[in-house]
Amino acid sequence: MITPQLMLSLLLILVAAWAMGSLFARYGLPFVLGELLAGVLIGPPLLGLIGPSPSIELLAELGIFFVMFHTGMEMDPKELLEHLWPSLAVAVGGFVLPFVLGYVTTKAFGGTLYQALFIGMGVSITAIAVQSVILHSLRISTTYIGHIIIGAAIADDILSLIGLSVLLGLAKSGSVQIDSLLILMAKVVGFFTFTILLGQFVMPKITRKLHDREGKAFTFAMATALIMAYLAELVGLHLIIGAFLAGQFIRKEVMEEKIYHAISDRFYGLSYGFLVPIFFASLSFHLHLEWSWSFIFFAVILTLMAILGKLIGCGLGYAVYKRNMWESVIVGFGMNGRGAVEIVVASVVLKLSNELISAGGIAEPLLTQDQFSALIVMAFITTMMAPITLKWSVTKACSSDEKTSFCSIWDEGKLK
Repeated sequence: MITPQLMLSLLLILVAAWAMGSLFARYGLPFVLGELLAGVLIGPPLLGLIGPSPSIELLAELGIFFVMFHTGMEMDPKELLEHLWPSLAVAVGGFVLPFVLGYVTTKAFGGTLYQALFIGMGVSITAIAVQSVILHSLRISTTYIGHIIIGAAIADDILSLIGLSVLLGLAKSGSVQIDSLLILMAKVVGFFTFTILLGQFVMPKITRKLHDREGKAFTFAMATALIMAYLAELVGLHLIIGAFLAGQFIRKEVMEEKIYHAISDRFYGLSYGFLVPIFFASLSFHLHLEWSWSFIFFAVILTLMAILGKLIGCGLGYAVYKRNMWESVIVGFGMNGRGAVEIVVASVVLKLSNELISAGGIAEPLLTQDQFSALIVMAFITTMMAPITLKWSVTKACSSDEKTSFCSIWDEGKLK
């Protein structure tokens, strides 16, 4: 329900995000960094002028939904498939090493086996929507580097889904549920098979006949996005995977260019102009700081391990394909941003932990409140660092003697 309080809250978020983003952009820093820090300024961490609410959370989720659909529209599915194996190598490296480092760090600070496993899982996740916005802001989302990072983030999301399913089953019953895992994997394979067949044989016939009278092409695009998001949720994937794949159906090659641009402009305006600032600002609302030295030390070490794990794991996965050092660094930093996904996963684990403790199933919590807070701090810091480190690494790569092909797009973007 739209209330005066909600309107004032949205006005405050948009004005603060616009002002901070513009200030940061003036000094050559990414706009999204200003939007993140706007949430810190007006939210619970500092002034407390605004806090989380169901309405704001809904708009924030719609923001990443619209962004992922728009990203899917811009990306070429053939290039995603062409870079499939490098993307998988990056995803595996960027999942396994952070998981191990998160596990070891938690054990070193006295965590239980389950706590270490769930912390490792939280550290290994990459936020697709966050990376998509950052890549778009740097104008490299449609390069082969952008395709590899997005492809790897999707694969990382699937690995995280499987890993979380295994750990939750283990916590509930004390054993790995092989049957449930096989069913889950079959549903994921079936979903992607259905998507490929639909995109190859059915959707091009429909999109070629689209018209834009009274905005009906946009209505069709929205319906497609919602259907794919719903199907993704049914198989256990996040809805933004479905939104991204739906965007792949509505691309320039399979429809009239004028209609494509009309749909793209509407999704772009709604997402980047309205909903994305709400998404980034609202990430800060979950940031709760504990000022004990033990918590600070644990949060700092965990964040450092998360950054190094993604940078080294993803970079090595990419280096296997004999890419140069700077490209590996770009991919490593490109996969380093987290976001709201860790918050959702940690919340699910906390809820299950309380249920199992109440039922007498476990004696120790699956995740303590301090560990939960440390994950939130880690997610926020890595999200804040991602645009800075990615821009720095791209600038370095494109100022070196051995320039890569995506540098021409980067150089063109700086002139606009």
